Amino acid sequence: MPSFDIVSEVDWQEVKNAVNQANKEITNRFDFKGSQSKIDESDPNLTLYGDDDFKVGQMLEILQLKLAKRSVDLGCLDKDEVKESPTGKAMQAIHVRQGVDIDLARKIVKLIKNQKLKVQAAIQGKQIRVTGKKRDDLQQIMAFLKEQKLGLPLQYTNFREQTV
Repeated sequence: MPSFDIVSEVDWQEVKNAVNQANKEITNRFDFKGSQSKIDESDPNLTLYGDDDFKVGQMLEILQLKLAKRSVDLGCLDKDEVKESPTGKAMQAIHVRQGVDIDLARKIVKLIKNQKLKVQAAIQGKQIRVTGKKRDDLQQIMAFLKEQKLGLPLQYTNFREQTV
């Protein structure tokens, strides 16, 4: 039976490269001269440090531009509010979402079942496996999910035509 997986993955190496490029641009830009502005990255999180909330906003625009150029979907970024410290410095935390969380996975499975096609969807950790007897049914499910506004970029991987 043919099957495929629904996942939400981010190429972390591309995120690191975009952060490095953004940090280089920030150090070279005239409006950031003499400031302590920088972007730190640790595996699921990015943190923007700036002198004030305006500079943090400028850094966010630079980062988003660099991520988009590297084909990282911006829908996977979960941005917190800009926080200002009493010393006048500002910071913003950004969580890079990976994997399909359980609530969204249940919603996707429900959407697939409502399509009344002969396919089965099963949640497997941070991904969803969809199997069916016909390849056309699976392709219809992919097209249907691409039209939905789920709030998280999805990829369809591991498409297999299993022979018995």
